[in-house]
Amino acid sequence: MDPVEREIFRQLFASIAEEMGVTLMRSAFSPNIKERRDFSCALFDADGEMVAQAAHIPVHLGSTPLSVQAAIEDVEMGRDGHAVLNDPYRGGTHLPDITFVSPVCDDAGEVRFYVANRAHHADVGGRSPGSLPLSDSIDDEGIRIPPTRWSDELVERIASASRTPEERRGDLQAQLAANLRGRRRLEEQIERHGREAWRAADQLQSYSERFMRRTIEDMPSGTWAFRDVLDGDGFDSGSLELTCEVTLGDDHATVDWSETASQTRGPVNAPRAVTLSAVLYVFRCLAPDEMPSNGGYMRCIDVETESGTLVDAEPPAPVAVGNVETSQRITDVVLGALAEPLPGRIPAASCGSMNNVTIGVDDPRGDGAENFTYYETIAGGSGGHASGEGTDAIHTHMTNTLNTPIEALEHAYPLRVERYAIRDDSGGDAPHAGGDGVVRSYVFDGDATATLMTERREHPPYGLQGGNPGQRGHNILVRDGEPKALPGKCVVELGEGDRLRIETPGGGGWGRETTSSPEFRNSED
Repeated sequence: MDPVEREIFRQLFASIAEEMGVTLMRSAFSPNIKERRDFSCALFDADGEMVAQAAHIPVHLGSTPLSVQAAIEDVEMGRDGHAVLNDPYRGGTHLPDITFVSPVCDDAGEVRFYVANRAHHADVGGRSPGSLPLSDSIDDEGIRIPPTRWSDELVERIASASRTPEERRGDLQAQLAANLRGRRRLEEQIERHGREAWRAADQLQSYSERFMRRTIEDMPSGTWAFRDVLDGDGFDSGSLELTCEVTLGDDHATVDWSETASQTRGPVNAPRAVTLSAVLYVFRCLAPDEMPSNGGYMRCIDVETESGTLVDAEPPAPVAVGNVETSQRITDVVLGALAEPLPGRIPAASCGSMNNVTIGVDDPRGDGAENFTYYETIAGGSGGHASGEGTDAIHTHMTNTLNTPIEALEHAYPLRVERYAIRDDSGGDAPHAGGDGVVRSYVFDGDATATLMTERREHPPYGLQGGNPGQRGHNILVRDGEPKALPGKCVVELGEGDRLRIETPGGGGWGRETTSSPEFRNSED
């Protein structure tokens, strides 16, 4: 296939994934999907290897192939069926992320592609509203769905587990609509191009593999290690260490997590799929933009983990926060390891937290009290880098969601946003300063339960090349005019007039020094 044909098919496949995303966004009920766009869509070949993705959520896209492969293995979908799953131990991330998988067949009924989407549902049951509880068992985190054939009965099981069943039904139907759109578009291409369609997919994957191998070949050979820590698990764990060794050689990379801490009581444990996703994201960032994002480039990167650790949790370990917070620290650690061999290409640490806020409340408006749940992540600062300063108030690394507009939030829920502003001077000072974080303050019109799952409240985002770290984040409850500091991970009961203020971390600064951070250690020393 010549380069022009390859580019035509690359754009064609990517446009189908993007169209699936537009369908999902416009059809969804919840602000989390409709406004924040907390979803991802992609196309896969008949073996479950990614062919193309839309520019959606990194933590979803690198892990979804394992869910697709689990669906292929466990569910007889037939020509017109669909599989649904959210099990973190079968390629999922955490229980609110529900994945839809649908086959795409040729005229003879042979599967040639799969389409899939993953969306974060605002509530799938569990101990606390929003299904990100401070818990010591995955059984408290909501309904857990192994690979299962789509049916009306399954929809009702999921809806009945949720505090907001109508919203769940609407969002599930939106996911179905997105896959139906993707299936129809691919069927049109199969009818038009015949076997050239799936041959093009294979050649795009091989092209990306060659591209990534050349990218790694251009890096120095050797082994480098880095360590960083999570603030804790929300119970009494203290700091939790994540350590990796990155080995670069010839056209291949190995990322070894065998020295990382064991899984812990609280919900910061990450399934292996999340770890894979974060590692692959880093290497994708190091490749030129023109490399197609598909399963091909993943073939030359090995990720080694030990089962039962923070980065490869075993059931019944809770994992609700591993997807959103530990994934960010995994990214920080891999980037930190690569900063020594690639000093001019690696930025200082970004804010290092998705700053998760879930709120559940009985709605006092209308004809009667109705439960609802609200979930959002809040931006922070990105790290300074060799080319300039970090960016203020931006979602970084494993999240790619949007801001929830204040108007949409206040229209849907009985709370107000009193302040939403850049947190001045929170980025690390350096010749290339880190970006500033955000201040977001909520005022409540009635009783509510809020769950905060945040990081970098104890350990700040690191600077590089002599740059200073970014400022740590803070969670603050203001009641009767008196501020009270809250832990990074907590559940707090709120009443009318209470204020909840979230101050997110800034990014680390990037300096001009050439010495390595104390956290670096070359394994050959």
